[in-house]
Amino acid sequence: MGNMHKFVLVLSVILISLVQKQASATKHDVGGSQGWDESTDFTTWTSSQTFKVGDQLVFKYTPGLHSVVELAGESAYKSCDISTALDSKNGGNNVIKLDKPGTRYFACGTAGHCGQGMKVKIKTVAATGGSSTDNTTTTPSSSSSSSSSSSSSTPSTTTSTSPASTVQVFAPSITFASFLIGFLLLFSV
Repeated sequence: MGNMHKFVLVLSVILISLVQKQASATKHDVGGSQGWDESTDFTTWTSSQTFKVGDQLVFKYTPGLHSVVELAGESAYKSCDISTALDSKNGGNNVIKLDKPGTRYFACGTAGHCGQGMKVKIKTVAATGGSSTDNTTTTPSSSSSSSSSSSSSTPSTTTSTSPASTVQVFAPSITFASFLIGFLLLFSV
Protein backbone atom coordinates (compact mmCIF):
# COMPACT_ATOMS: atom_id res chain seq x y z
CA MET A 1 0.00 0.00 0.00
CA GLY A 2 2.90 2.38 0.80
CA ASN A 3 4.37 1.88 -2.67
CA MET A 4 1.04 2.75 -4.28
CA HIS A 5 0.95 6.08 -2.38
CA LYS A 6 4.51 6.85 -3.54
CA PHE A 7 3.56 6.06 -7.13
CA VAL A 8 0.51 8.34 -7.01
CA LEU A 9 2.54 11.13 -5.39
CA VAL A 10 5.35 10.86 -7.95
CA LEU A 11 2.84 10.77 -10.80
CA SER A 12 1.12 13.87 -9.40
CA VAL A 13 4.42 15.76 -9.16
CA ILE A 14 5.27 14.87 -12.77
CA LEU A 15 1.85 15.98 -14.03
CA ILE A 16 2.12 19.28 -12.15
CA SER A 17 5.55 19.79 -13.71
CA LEU A 18 4.16 19.30 -17.19
CA VAL A 19 1.30 21.72 -16.57
CA GLN A 20 3.72 24.34 -15.23
CA LYS A 21 5.87 24.01 -18.33
CA GLN A 22 2.81 24.72 -20.50
CA ALA A 23 2.03 27.78 -18.34
CA SER A 24 5.35 29.42 -19.23
CA ALA A 25 4.01 30.51 -22.63
CA THR A 26 2.58 34.01 -23.03
CA LYS A 27 -0.68 34.84 -24.75
CA HIS A 28 -0.27 38.11 -26.63
CA ASP A 29 -3.59 39.85 -27.30
CA VAL A 30 -2.71 41.46 -30.64
CA GLY A 31 -3.32 45.19 -30.34
CA GLY A 32 -3.70 45.04 -26.57
CA SER A 33 -7.04 46.23 -25.19
CA GLN A 34 -8.10 47.66 -28.58
CA GLY A 35 -7.63 44.32 -30.29
CA TRP A 36 -7.25 43.66 -34.01
CA ASP A 37 -8.78 46.85 -35.40
CA GLU A 38 -7.75 49.55 -37.89
CA SER A 39 -7.74 52.17 -35.11
CA THR A 40 -5.09 50.25 -33.15
CA ASP A 41 -1.53 51.56 -33.05
CA PHE A 42 0.33 48.29 -33.73
CA THR A 43 3.73 50.05 -33.62
CA THR A 44 3.20 51.04 -30.00
CA TRP A 45 1.76 47.64 -29.12
CA THR A 46 4.61 45.60 -30.63
CA SER A 47 7.27 47.83 -29.08
CA SER A 48 6.40 46.45 -25.63
CA GLN A 49 6.31 42.78 -26.66
CA THR A 50 8.86 39.99 -26.78
CA PHE A 51 7.66 37.03 -28.82
CA LYS A 52 9.14 33.65 -27.93
CA VAL A 53 8.70 30.14 -29.28
CA GLY A 54 5.69 28.61 -27.52
CA ASP A 55 3.88 31.94 -27.12
CA GLN A 56 0.49 32.52 -28.71
CA LEU A 57 -0.95 35.43 -30.65
CA VAL A 58 -4.63 36.07 -29.91
CA PHE A 59 -6.47 38.08 -32.56
CA LYS A 60 -9.75 39.50 -31.21
CA TYR A 61 -12.00 41.34 -33.66
CA THR A 62 -15.53 41.68 -35.01
CA PRO A 63 -16.23 38.77 -37.37
CA GLY A 64 -17.43 39.94 -40.77
CA LEU A 65 -15.68 43.28 -40.33
CA HIS A 66 -12.11 41.95 -40.09
CA SER A 67 -10.15 38.76 -40.58
CA VAL A 68 -6.59 37.51 -40.03
CA VAL A 69 -4.47 36.51 -43.00
CA GLU A 70 -0.96 35.11 -42.63
CA LEU A 71 1.11 36.45 -45.49
CA ALA A 72 3.79 34.46 -47.35
CA GLY A 73 6.70 36.83 -46.75
CA GLU A 74 8.19 40.31 -46.59
CA SER A 75 7.22 41.22 -50.16
CA ALA A 76 3.56 40.29 -49.64
CA TYR A 77 3.62 42.17 -46.33
CA LYS A 78 5.00 45.37 -47.86
CA SER A 79 2.60 45.32 -50.80
CA CYS A 80 -0.41 44.01 -48.82
CA ASP A 81 -0.73 41.12 -51.27
CA ILE A 82 -3.21 38.80 -49.55
CA SER A 83 -3.68 36.64 -52.68
CA THR A 84 -0.74 34.42 -51.64
CA ALA A 85 -1.90 33.97 -48.04
CA LEU A 86 -0.62 30.96 -46.12
CA ASP A 87 -3.67 30.89 -43.84
CA SER A 88 -6.85 32.86 -43.29
CA LYS A 89 -9.09 33.06 -40.22
CA ASN A 90 -12.38 34.89 -39.68
CA GLY A 91 -13.82 33.67 -36.37
CA GLY A 92 -13.25 36.81 -34.30
CA ASN A 93 -11.09 35.16 -31.65
CA ASN A 94 -8.20 33.34 -33.33
CA VAL A 95 -5.19 31.87 -31.56
CA ILE A 96 -1.96 31.34 -33.49
CA LYS A 97 0.93 29.50 -31.83
CA LEU A 98 4.44 30.74 -32.43
CA ASP A 99 6.07 27.35 -32.88
CA LYS A 100 9.54 28.24 -34.21
CA PRO A 101 11.96 31.15 -34.35
CA GLY A 102 11.64 33.46 -37.33
CA THR A 103 9.47 36.16 -38.83
CA ARG A 104 5.77 35.87 -39.59
CA TYR A 105 3.51 38.41 -41.26
CA PHE A 106 -0.19 39.04 -40.58
CA ALA A 107 -2.72 41.42 -42.10
CA CYS A 108 -6.44 42.03 -42.19
CA GLY A 109 -8.02 40.42 -45.25
CA THR A 110 -10.75 43.06 -45.58
CA ALA A 111 -10.21 45.23 -48.67
CA GLY A 112 -8.19 48.34 -47.86
CA HIS A 113 -7.49 47.57 -44.21
CA CYS A 114 -3.93 46.29 -44.72
CA GLY A 115 -3.09 49.41 -46.74
CA GLN A 116 -4.45 51.50 -43.87
CA GLY A 117 -1.93 49.90 -41.51
CA MET A 118 -3.79 46.86 -40.22
CA LYS A 119 -0.82 44.54 -40.50
CA VAL A 120 1.89 43.33 -38.19
CA LYS A 121 5.30 41.68 -38.56
CA ILE A 122 6.22 39.36 -35.70
CA LYS A 123 9.77 38.19 -35.07
CA THR A 124 9.81 35.15 -32.80
CA VAL A 125 12.97 34.36 -30.84
CA ALA A 126 13.98 31.06 -29.30
CA ALA A 127 12.57 30.50 -25.82
CA THR A 128 15.21 30.51 -23.12
CA GLY A 129 15.16 29.94 -19.39
CA GLY A 130 17.06 33.18 -18.85
CA SER A 131 16.17 36.81 -19.19
CA SER A 132 14.27 38.47 -21.98
CA THR A 133 15.95 38.51 -25.41
CA ASP A 134 16.06 41.57 -27.66
CA ASN A 135 13.26 41.50 -30.18
CA THR A 136 12.79 43.58 -33.29
CA THR A 137 9.32 43.97 -34.72
CA THR A 138 8.20 46.05 -37.64
CA THR A 139 4.71 47.38 -38.10
CA PRO A 140 3.32 50.07 -40.32
CA SER A 141 2.79 53.64 -39.30
CA SER A 142 -0.81 54.31 -40.20
CA SER A 143 -2.08 57.45 -41.84
CA SER A 144 -5.83 57.52 -41.40
CA SER A 145 -6.24 60.74 -43.39
CA SER A 146 -4.93 59.22 -46.60
CA SER A 147 -7.07 56.95 -48.75
CA SER A 148 -4.25 55.91 -51.07
CA SER A 149 -2.82 52.56 -50.06
CA SER A 150 0.53 53.34 -51.71
CA SER A 151 1.24 56.20 -49.32
CA SER A 152 -0.73 55.16 -46.27
CA SER A 153 1.81 52.95 -44.59
CA THR A 154 5.48 53.32 -43.94
CA PRO A 155 7.34 50.59 -42.04
CA SER A 156 9.06 51.55 -38.83
CA THR A 157 11.35 49.37 -36.77
CA THR A 158 11.33 49.20 -32.99
CA THR A 159 13.70 47.29 -30.73
CA SER A 160 12.30 46.18 -27.40
CA THR A 161 13.45 44.26 -24.35
CA SER A 162 10.23 44.81 -22.44
CA PRO A 163 8.23 41.82 -21.21
CA ALA A 164 4.83 41.11 -22.72
CA SER A 165 1.94 43.11 -21.32
CA THR A 166 -0.01 39.96 -20.56
CA VAL A 167 0.40 37.88 -17.41
CA GLN A 168 3.40 35.62 -17.74
CA VAL A 169 4.28 32.65 -15.56
CA PHE A 170 7.83 31.32 -15.65
CA ALA A 171 8.32 27.89 -14.20
CA PRO A 172 11.64 26.34 -15.33
CA SER A 173 13.12 26.21 -11.82
CA ILE A 174 9.82 24.99 -10.35
CA THR A 175 9.71 22.24 -12.99
CA PHE A 176 13.22 21.10 -12.11
CA ALA A 177 12.43 21.18 -8.39
CA SER A 178 9.27 19.14 -8.98
CA PHE A 179 11.18 16.46 -10.86
CA LEU A 180 13.84 16.38 -8.15
CA ILE A 181 11.22 15.98 -5.40
CA GLY A 182 9.50 13.24 -7.38
CA PHE A 183 12.77 11.41 -7.86
CA LEU A 184 13.65 11.65 -4.17
CA LEU A 185 10.17 10.47 -3.12
CA LEU A 186 10.37 7.50 -5.48
CA PHE A 187 13.53 6.20 -3.85
CA SER A 188 12.83 7.15 -0.24
CA VAL A 189 11.96 4.57 2.39
